[in-house]
Amino acid sequence: MLFDYETYKVIWWCFVGVLLLGFALTGGFDFGVGMSLPFLGKNDVERRIMLNTVGPTWEGNQTWFIAAGGTLFAAWPMVYAAAFSGMYIALMVCLFALFFRPVGFDYRSKLKDPRWRNAWDWGLFVGGFVPPLIFGVAFGNLLLGVPFRYDEILRLEYTGTFIGLLNPFGLLAGLLAVAMLLMHGATFLHQKADGVLAERARSLAMVAAVLVIVLFAAAGFWVAYGIEGYRIVTMPDPNTAFMPPAKTVERAVGAWMDNYSRWPLSIALPLAAFAGALLVIAFSAARRSLLAFLASGLTVAGIILTAGVAMFPFVLPSSLQPGHSLTAWDGVSSHKTLGVMFWVVALLLPIIVMYTSWVYRVVRGKVTEQHIRDNEHSAY
Repeated sequence: MLFDYETYKVIWWCFVGVLLLGFALTGGFDFGVGMSLPFLGKNDVERRIMLNTVGPTWEGNQTWFIAAGGTLFAAWPMVYAAAFSGMYIALMVCLFALFFRPVGFDYRSKLKDPRWRNAWDWGLFVGGFVPPLIFGVAFGNLLLGVPFRYDEILRLEYTGTFIGLLNPFGLLAGLLAVAMLLMHGATFLHQKADGVLAERARSLAMVAAVLVIVLFAAAGFWVAYGIEGYRIVTMPDPNTAFMPPAKTVERAVGAWMDNYSRWPLSIALPLAAFAGALLVIAFSAARRSLLAFLASGLTVAGIILTAGVAMFPFVLPSSLQPGHSLTAWDGVSSHKTLGVMFWVVALLLPIIVMYTSWVYRVVRGKVTEQHIRDNEHSAY
């Protein structure tokens, strides 16, 4: 093997983070455009412009999510089993909301009946709003801890409910995710559209950026002073294979801030998130749409990485039995599995990034009302 087991564990923590970040940065603005569709588009042509700004790329963007799910299954099988079992209802709600996206894009403009198109517009709104909300709520509950544990033969026991996920902190995290992707979608639309529609998107981007700043600050204060975080007290050598109950974990208010004391430079991540949101406001006000979109991406990356650094090495903390929490050290596949998959990702990920970059270069430029009228029967 090229690396020892502990190094592979850290590498795969980073790989999963990169895939989730790729999905948030690309699929995120798709969700933002979708959830703003019934409100920013005041007539059918404007709504078709909105759909066609993301139409050529939204399916490709979704593959980042599929890749992240597959990687979770292969690299962290215990995490996959526990998360998908415990949060089954929430994930099914998210899945059924996502169903509106492919059928909405494909069938929305097949008939000219306003009732037909309006119904699909609201379906696309659901497909854009519900998944970010669910993802945010789920991540908020990771910071709180998930009610699961293992018995003496490592059978999973989950005692939570779907309603239990909808706690105040979880909902705050969900609203932050919605505001973040709404801002990302609005900055993308400001760049891709023109005229009055672009102006509405510009205004929405500034409002959403303010919401992101307020919600992110509130969530950060809550994490630092209002909830108990997790820290590992004792565990076996991370370069070996061991079961989750083999370690000792304690809960304490402010424990999620430990890594920021351990690695002081990581404070740059939340600062980048705040700075990005402020730059979205400044660049949008100056009508610098591309710079506003890049600043929005900085905010999205900063928020996700802030949470990731705070939680490391925890992946799925247990509120029932903290010592049974799943981490990057004990929730992973074998050394050989991680080594083989490393080469697969190392070879394929650059190809995916290059192909994605090429696609965005090909479809660059604005989507105009004239484009919709010239492609009446082929555009979304």
